[in-house]
Amino acid sequence: MTAPRFLVPEVLAVGQTIPLPPACSHHARRVLRLRAQDRLVLFDGRGNEFEAFLVPDPLGGARCFATITRGAAVDREARLRITIVQALSAQEKMDWLVEKAVELGARRIILAAAARSVVRLSAARRERRADRWQDIAAAACSQCGRNELPRIEIADDLGAALRAAQDSSARWVLDPSARSGLGRASGDSITCAVGPEGGFTAEELALAHALGYAGANLGRRTLRTETAALAAICALLALHGEFS
Repeated sequence: MTAPRFLVPEVLAVGQTIPLPPACSHHARRVLRLRAQDRLVLFDGRGNEFEAFLVPDPLGGARCFATITRGAAVDREARLRITIVQALSAQEKMDWLVEKAVELGARRIILAAAARSVVRLSAARRERRADRWQDIAAAACSQCGRNELPRIEIADDLGAALRAAQDSSARWVLDPSARSGLGRASGDSITCAVGPEGGFTAEELALAHALGYAGANLGRRTLRTETAALAAICALLALHGEFS
């Protein structure tokens, strides 16, 4: 049985005995029913992975502690650094998209409301959603074996989101009417912008083009927004040899 993995975003070292974060402790004890001496894996979100085993709370409480026995930098990242600029959609779609995009290897996800987005976030809701999506990303890393925690961001608007990813060596904006599809690009970083349920407006596409985003389609079928993002990630990884 594979040892369960937990994100512990702090400096870790072999020989330490540390308390697990409260959510991890609850999951280990109440959900997985782990016991003292059971093996587990910790990762710090910065590329390091540690073998450990569970120990009782030295104070006799209910919190779980772990003793670290071995550690190393373990790289399971995709060779291609992919950023997704995603127009906001319904929460359940965004939850699913963030989880699967992280599993597939996206390094950064920037979310923003577009003209046709059905979701608008107040400042308070924006902060809560950002925390939720970062937690979903951490859980996805735990499941798939990634040791670097991707960045989940919410931009003020679509223009800010597009500009935030301008440092990529190649940039695409998905557009069903584009004459060509995604292609292999030079460099090791690519940004792909994905519209909401109704797609980007002509003005938004013009803005993306002005910022250096080339239009690309995903074939002759129109995909849902959450499907399009994941299809684009898979296509780009395949084009750049990730699955070879």
